[in-house]
Amino acid sequence: MLNRRTLLGALSAVAMLAASNGAAFAQDTYDIALISKGFQHQFWQAVKAGADKAAAEFGANVTFEGPESETQVDRQMDMLAAALSRQPDAIGFAALDSQAAVPLLQQASDAGIPIIAFDSGVDSDIPLSTATTDNVAAAALAADKMAELIGSEGKVAVVAHDQTSRTGIDRVDGFVNRIKEAYPNIEVVSVQYGGGDQLQSTEITKSILLANPDLKGIFGANEGSAIGVANGKTELGSQIVVIGFDSGAAQKGMITSGVMAGAITQNPVGIGYETVKAAIGALKGETLPKVIDTGFYYYDASNMADPEIAAVLYD
Repeated sequence: MLNRRTLLGALSAVAMLAASNGAAFAQDTYDIALISKGFQHQFWQAVKAGADKAAAEFGANVTFEGPESETQVDRQMDMLAAALSRQPDAIGFAALDSQAAVPLLQQASDAGIPIIAFDSGVDSDIPLSTATTDNVAAAALAADKMAELIGSEGKVAVVAHDQTSRTGIDRVDGFVNRIKEAYPNIEVVSVQYGGGDQLQSTEITKSILLANPDLKGIFGANEGSAIGVANGKTELGSQIVVIGFDSGAAQKGMITSGVMAGAITQNPVGIGYETVKAAIGALKGETLPKVIDTGFYYYDASNMADPEIAAVLYD
């Protein structure tokens, strides 16, 4: 018969084993914090949908948050700091400012928390991988389409979301540099920034149109910018060619109606999915590619229903 001390010792051992097994089980359910550039555009809702899909498939717990506006760099830093303080297993980060987050990301790296960048990278080697669109190539394709639609001559402009994020920089550079390299008879007369805000981008567009009555086209470099450009065109009764970026119900409707000629779509569901998949891979010790190219397409009224295009459009 077991004495009291032996019984207590046996129970303690069982409890320790149970706790150990529980910890091992819990470790299989990774906690991944995703900090996006915003949450107000349908693009980010689609990224979240992809992240949620991967979380369900791989058995992870994923949180997803972003600031109310894509101009709120300080708010995004607060969110990143709060996520870091709870010590998740991994962090996915889409930078509003490609340099501002580096100190916090270094803290995460020093604590052994793997960082996966998504949509917009940072100016650092800290992220183990970046799930993103090749934004330079995507914007160059927008330039090619613009040139085609305006007869490869005339004045054009760009309304972009910001000049601090990697996406903002790369899309402006991709469009402007492609025009300079390939279309000597096209002049980019203005590049302005509306923070991805539809109303601000509308006012900027009207200002550009009034200052350049012979303008032939404007490239809107993200969802909010493109919708603002199209609205500005409509409000002034302009006939300019509008090329957008991203998808969403509003842009799809504008393309169907002819207000917008077409747009570049990313694969936001794929971006979210690949970010979570890469984070789990990093936690399992897998070697990741530095860049995960999630692809892009040009779409207009003629191909929106094609299966390959429809699969990456979102409402």
